[in-house]
Amino acid sequence: MIYNKVQSATEAALQAYTKQTGFDTGKVKTDLYAVFSSDKDFMGKVELLDGVFDDNPQIEILREVFFDLLLINFFSADIKKLEEDYLESQEWADIEEDTIDRGTELLNLLLYLNECEDEGIEPELEDYLKEFLLVDEDEFQDEYRIYEPIIANQILMESPLAEINKVAGKIAEDSELKELFYPVMAYFHDITPSADKKVQVLENAVEPEFDIPVYEILTNFK
Repeated sequence: MIYNKVQSATEAALQAYTKQTGFDTGKVKTDLYAVFSSDKDFMGKVELLDGVFDDNPQIEILREVFFDLLLINFFSADIKKLEEDYLESQEWADIEEDTIDRGTELLNLLLYLNECEDEGIEPELEDYLKEFLLVDEDEFQDEYRIYEPIIANQILMESPLAEINKVAGKIAEDSELKELFYPVMAYFHDITPSADKKVQVLENAVEPEFDIPVYEILTNFK
């Protein structure tokens, strides 16, 4: 079963990747849809997902982003076929342990976007940081550490995209948000971008073959 938002985000991301690199992602899209729609359990789907990326090293840069989408698909679609308390089970705890090093912080943002839709509110950076990630709370200091580059640069929401590009280049190489900083900030800069705005996002991208597919995931996750 494939979640409609995952399907639209996948299509948009792969189209963007093709546009930036020239690599034909048509078969990749078909294969990924098959992964998301598979009747296998979660770890079986992880194996299938990795198989698609192993067979297509040209798109390796997007592997962990699509792991995030696989998780979102599981939480939003596959979970409906499982017991109500499955996420509290030892089996799921073992899966979390086995996949602790997989995925990116994009997962949190996608979960936030789902919550915004459920609550009928518009996504906004400060709300994401303070109300969803709870970065101001003492017990969530890991989140504060991870998101410090964004927390410290919220003023960029009032700045040109070129400034976001400049700051992105200065983020520490070992930061968990190093790669995601530009597409995430560009998304919050204007959550309903015009065609002209998308051109500006591309023109100021740090790494277009990654930034633009991720940006398109966010703008098409609906």
